[in-house]
Amino acid sequence: QVQLVESGGGLVQAGDSLRLSCAASGRTLSSYGMGWFRQAPGKEREFVGSISTNGGVTYYQDSVKGRFTISRDNAKNTVYLQMKSLKPEDAAVYYCAARNGLVTGVTSTSSWDYWGPGTQVTVSS
Repeated sequence: QVQLVESGGGLVQAGDSLRLSCAASGRTLSSYGMGWFRQAPGKEREFVGSISTNGGVTYYQDSVKGRFTISRDNAKNTVYLQMKSLKPEDAAVYYCAARNGLVTGVTSTSSWDYWGPGTQVTVSS
């Protein structure tokens, strides 16, 4: 079992950048495909993007393509979400998730095995 903890959230202005981190403990992160999700108030949790176990394949939701980048450092047991050109509609609690198996195109929350508690991102206009 792996434990995940997100960090790096905060309050930014529209157009700013922010990098979130997801640190893993308990098991080596290299065993898992990783993903980022977000949930805004009153909305369902939605898929943001994913990265394969070795970092070779990434997959993103259309609304963040070209603005968000997921990377991972398996030696540090950490996954990152670099967000640029943030918009007010990006404001949400951001969650990282881990999955045993392939992750490309896996966007349903029920298909992911482990979750962090989330970190809040607020974007002011």
